[in-house]
Amino acid sequence: MGQEAIKIRLMRADDFDAVVEVDRKIMRDARPDYYELKFDKLFKSKDYVPASLVAESADSAVVGFVMGELYLGEYGMLQESATLDTIGVDPDFQHQGIGERLMQEFVEHMRSLGVEKIHTLVHWNDSNLIRFFSANSFSPSKTINLELNL
Repeated sequence: MGQEAIKIRLMRADDFDAVVEVDRKIMRDARPDYYELKFDKLFKSKDYVPASLVAESADSAVVGFVMGELYLGEYGMLQESATLDTIGVDPDFQHQGIGERLMQEFVEHMRSLGVEKIHTLVHWNDSNLIRFFSANSFSPSKTINLELNL
């Protein structure tokens, strides 16, 4: 499928089932509870700022998505940073540049909202995802994520 056949647009609340299905194909397990929490936060919050996108095929099927969140500062004013916490492309549409297009559009959208820095987390052993983010100009941050196993 050609790049011109893919349309990137803001995510809508009615994209829920399609996003869950794309994620199920990637993860080989459905995670509707995870996405229900994310969609509730995205679309039912009084502080909602559109920060998530989907990629649609020529027949309007959702084939990819990227989800992020803007940090709201004091008195509801946007700060300069955002997070990118979930990205996925239907395995049938991978390696066609859709992930890169989603990233480019996400970055430009965040820039238009005044964001100066986007944060994300990647598992240390996920070399494919690390390469993807590196190819999209992400680099290690100056902070270290620490954890305590209980």
